[in-house]
Amino acid sequence: MSEAYERWLVPTVFHPFAVDLARRASARAPHRVLEIAAGTGVLTRELAAVVPSAAVTATDLNEAMVDIGRLRAPNAAWRQADAMSLPFDADEFDLIVCQFGAMFFPNKPAAFAEARRVLTPDGTLLINSWGTIDGHDFETALVAGLERAFPHDPPRFIVTVPHGYADRDLIVADLEAGGFRCVAVETLTLDGHAVSAADLATGYCTGTPLRAEIEARGDLATAKAIVAEEMEARLGTGTVTGRMTAHVIEATPAPPR
Repeated sequence: MSEAYERWLVPTVFHPFAVDLARRASARAPHRVLEIAAGTGVLTRELAAVVPSAAVTATDLNEAMVDIGRLRAPNAAWRQADAMSLPFDADEFDLIVCQFGAMFFPNKPAAFAEARRVLTPDGTLLINSWGTIDGHDFETALVAGLERAFPHDPPRFIVTVPHGYADRDLIVADLEAGGFRCVAVETLTLDGHAVSAADLATGYCTGTPLRAEIEARGDLATAKAIVAEEMEARLGTGTVTGRMTAHVIEATPAPPR
């Protein structure tokens, strides 16, 4: 699954936002950077390019993602780690970044409090989170394909997880509950480009937790073909372009009460 994610989704869906988040990170001239939920390292690679003098530590809960990340971003120190219990000392990093990872935290305020623990008092946390699904052309088409493939019980991962944490006010409240003060909140729309809608369908159906949901309902190959057909009908043939909207939040540790 991690290899499919890296091949078909990272260049199109995640790389544009990695470039943006790395640019924001670079403006802070950090010395010690922690990346949480780094996946296969798309943001890690950008960080190494724009802040080459910083010591970057990349973590992910999934060991398979970490294994690929070590190969793709060898300039970072990679560790398998749970965001709910980070294996680092207090005040160890002056910048923490998390690209589209907070949506997976089972207790978001607690995870943010853990990030606060390992961040220096004058440090910065940068995160992004997907907006509502109607702002993501690829995933709107994907969900339509899944509903066509499974009209009575479509997989819900895309709607409930990536786009289930789309409320800006909720994200800010969770950060504040975790000991942060939000200093900037921006909703950003970028374009993604893919070789074909079929490639995107392959990436989503085989390189995300959708795979388990699909296999629990029917044949993966058949479902992927239906999803690809629907995505192509909506996005077009050949190279496809789509809008993708996400929230970007900058937060700093709140003063002790």
